[in-house]
Amino acid sequence: MMKFKSKRFGIRFGFGKRTNNKGTQQDQQQKGFGNNNNNSSSSNYEIKWELRPGGMLVQKRQESIGEDLISIRVSTFAHFHDLSIEATSTFGELKMVLALLTSLEPKQQRLLFRGKEREDNEYLHMVGVGEKDRVLLLEDPAFKEKKLLNNISTSCHTIIV
Repeated sequence: MMKFKSKRFGIRFGFGKRTNNKGTQQDQQQKGFGNNNNNSSSSNYEIKWELRPGGMLVQKRQESIGEDLISIRVSTFAHFHDLSIEATSTFGELKMVLALLTSLEPKQQRLLFRGKEREDNEYLHMVGVGEKDRVLLLEDPAFKEKKLLNNISTSCHTIIV
């Protein structure tokens, strides 16, 4: 991984030693823009970069603990479930959590958000799922019909015997 220092960024926001027309360096320090003893010095300030799989070089995100949890309401026709899940989760991961709550396998579930069925590999935050949003859970009609046919065949079988 490569690390770059951005001198322009540091000077622009008061981390460098240059002053601008808006006051002296001491005035900027009093306002909280310059280097003081509590802040890290300009030689220690580094922007961390990462190379994405597509080949794009981007600034690395700061990791935050617990801030990216969102609470959503997943509703069926009869019930609803309030869940807290990471915003960067996929709909497939949401289906796995719902499988524990609803006893429907992930293959049997269809999740709808804003009127569209969502694929398992789509990310919640990329689609726009936010805090207190509602996702609709439906049972897949093919599995519903298959289960109904199995119930009819077993009940007919018991009647005949």
